[in-house]
Amino acid sequence: MVETPVSPTRELPIADRRVRRMQRGDKYRLTAIGGLSALSLDALSSVAYGPEAIVLVLVAAGAAAVSWTLPVSLAIATLLLVLVLSYRQVIAVHPDGGGSYAVAKKDLGRGASLLAAASLVVDYVLTVAVSLAAGAASLASAFPGLADHLLLITLSGLALLTVINLIGVAESAKVLMGPTLLFIVAILAVIMVGLFRSTPVAVIGTDPGPFVPYDTVGILLLLKAFSAGCSALTGVEAIANAVPSFRSPAVRRAQHTEVALGVLLCTMLLGLALLIRRHHAVPRGDVTLLAQLSAAAFGTGWPFYVTSLAVTLALCLAANTSFGGLPVLLSLLAKDHRVAHLFALRSERPVFRYGVAALAILAATVLLVVHAETHRVLPVYAVGVFIGFTISQTGLVRHWREQRGSGWIPRAILNGFGALLTAVAAVVLFIEKFNEGAWLLLIIVPALITLFARTENYYRSVADQLSLGRIPFLPPQSPDQEPMLIVVPVVAVSEVTARALRTAQAFDGEIIAVAAEIDHAATRRLSAQWKQWDPGVPLTVLPSPRRSLITTLVGYVRAQTRAGRQVTVLLAQVEAAHWYHRPLHNPRGPVLAATLRARTDAVIATLAVRLD
Repeated sequence: MVETPVSPTRELPIADRRVRRMQRGDKYRLTAIGGLSALSLDALSSVAYGPEAIVLVLVAAGAAAVSWTLPVSLAIATLLLVLVLSYRQVIAVHPDGGGSYAVAKKDLGRGASLLAAASLVVDYVLTVAVSLAAGAASLASAFPGLADHLLLITLSGLALLTVINLIGVAESAKVLMGPTLLFIVAILAVIMVGLFRSTPVAVIGTDPGPFVPYDTVGILLLLKAFSAGCSALTGVEAIANAVPSFRSPAVRRAQHTEVALGVLLCTMLLGLALLIRRHHAVPRGDVTLLAQLSAAAFGTGWPFYVTSLAVTLALCLAANTSFGGLPVLLSLLAKDHRVAHLFALRSERPVFRYGVAALAILAATVLLVVHAETHRVLPVYAVGVFIGFTISQTGLVRHWREQRGSGWIPRAILNGFGALLTAVAAVVLFIEKFNEGAWLLLIIVPALITLFARTENYYRSVADQLSLGRIPFLPPQSPDQEPMLIVVPVVAVSEVTARALRTAQAFDGEIIAVAAEIDHAATRRLSAQWKQWDPGVPLTVLPSPRRSLITTLVGYVRAQTRAGRQVTVLLAQVEAAHWYHRPLHNPRGPVLAATLRARTDAVIATLAVRLD
């Protein structure tokens, strides 16, 4: 026998269609520049408060101690370098995203992965709250009349970001590209112009007066300054968490974006630290440290106001980082059965819309609780970030030790050093901010871990009961087994009833039409019309003492299933042509279907009868 070769040309259209689908999907994903706009603004905008946090700690030892800002910033920049290299490795090892959660799940086990997931959820939700609240406060500093409307401003900004991200992550990147570029250019301009000026052009803010030292520059104070300044590193992990949002090749684009973020953030952080040391900038009343540096470089003319506007806009829009990261994280948790499976669903764009909506609701709740006051959420926010950092670095150490590939020892040392630094920062921050709200983590994180664990246990129980993943036993059909009973509820003789009966005849079973005797006269007319029509299917009239079709039909079907019969209920439902006509139709069909599913073991089939 001669076999006819299969022509490869038949496979080409399918492959072409697959490529076209990927290309269409890719246009809704991020480029490297788009990723920098959509996922990096949180980290970049943190220079607006990171260096100031260092100075606020150091002035406890007097104004002269502010000169230590540069050495502390160098230590933070070193940690930033370690984190960037680490997350480049995370991106390569875990191209499906998830960041520290993916690392912990693979290398550290269930408990560590649940802790990482909980800390990331806290981080993402509070990133939105902190960014919007800080941006609103910055706006109110320029326009004092808005000070009484901070909550409304933050909720309006949250609604806008939610709508943009429901449309698509690529669209959000386009919207954010302009503000991101403006912010980067403004900060770099402040640094470059400020470094060439020997004396400040202008000094703004009220005179703080002489600083009375109540501490000395010791190791503990430097550790506190280091931990406080590490708030400038928040958002570094967002790119590794959202790798699937990038265009192909996603891993390479995400790695390039991570490096670009590290270079820009390190440049801005060290540049601002040099300016602080050069101009001996100290905290002054009513203005931020960054505003002082801007005035020192530009004076108080239009460049100063443009810079202030760019910082405000960047802080407000930094919340978008979470919209790129948390939905992807929730989708991974859903695939691991640790949150509801609907979080793994995404639209054509592709957008994880349930994740976007959940983030918006949680962030709005936090803003309402704290009344859009930034200082009330910062302590909880910073500690959660470093928990994720530490878990990610520790997991990679174990990964390299187990893989033992080429160059694994330097990589393990690098990640171990990073884990040590972030762990120290987390512990110092937690102790220092415990009474300011960090104690809430002792409630929130365990609660989230419990939620994830119980959800996973529930899905495992469901899988056991449904024998998912196992070949089920199917007993042979007995020749004496009664045929399936197909029940067609009837309320009138009409085309709807005729279509339902024609559809029921396509099933292999015994067909019976049933009507509930709610109104005796109406039932008598229906019986007479049925006899005159004679469709070949008997009509059974069920007594209904409670005058309820739903109660009567549910009782009848339940009695049949309890007798051992297989029952299918075929419900014909009229579908209006326009949405505004739907309220004009009786909603009894969906209610009846839902009740039958909840209270009986019957199969419920719905026949849609569409109107023109």
